Amino acid sequence: MDERERTHPAFVSCPRSSSPFATNGKDKQATENKEQVSRFRPHSHAADVGIGTLDALSAEARACRVCAAVLPLGPRPVFQVSATARLLIASQAPGTRVHESGIPYTDASGARLREWLGIPESVFYDAARVAILPMGFCYPGRVPNGGDAPPRPECAPLWRARFLAAMPSLRLTLLVGLYAQDWYARAWMLGRGTMTERVRDFRNYLPRSFPLPHPSWRSLLWERKNPWFREEVLPALRREVARILSSKA
Repeated sequence: MDERERTHPAFVSCPRSSSPFATNGKDKQATENKEQVSRFRPHSHAADVGIGTLDALSAEARACRVCAAVLPLGPRPVFQVSATARLLIASQAPGTRVHESGIPYTDASGARLREWLGIPESVFYDAARVAILPMGFCYPGRVPNGGDAPPRPECAPLWRARFLAAMPSLRLTLLVGLYAQDWYARAWMLGRGTMTERVRDFRNYLPRSFPLPHPSWRSLLWERKNPWFREEVLPALRREVARILSSKA
């Protein structure tokens, strides 16, 4: 670990495994991990939050090994949380660069997302104001035809409700990418739609949430096909983010 990792305010990941897990053999499906997930899940989220602290919950999540056997680089949960955060970035899952750094969005996608939001790194990585909670905490590997695999399906049911219950100051959730949008659509009964339809319809999601595309390199092609994103969506997004981060209410 270099000095930047050691002192970075967003460094909240668990240590990397001493050796990567083997990748030969078939990936286990979520149903095969049901027994293990049930063993870790508390009977009552509210009771769990009342007993412990967000620090304790974070430490528990960093030590999670539920998916260890199917993660090609081993478990290294990466997230950024605090009880005072007002803005939540509900993202997808770490890529290889984030897995290496242990810091959320330390890649080209992060630079693009910060440009969309109109905030510098100093604000983006201020955990007191901004929480980053991906749908999957660990790097999930690659799919055969290229690109990162989806977030592991065990992660969100195991951790998400517990973390959200421990962050009472949240005022706006950015739904970054289809996986986050689909999860919150079910949890908050937001309705169905494609990612593009949801982003274009962002006004109907306010003031609670704001849907966005995933800021990967593919979003550059998507932006060219949808110029309204920069003309209409980004100005509104920057206003909402600035309002949430500056407000004390």
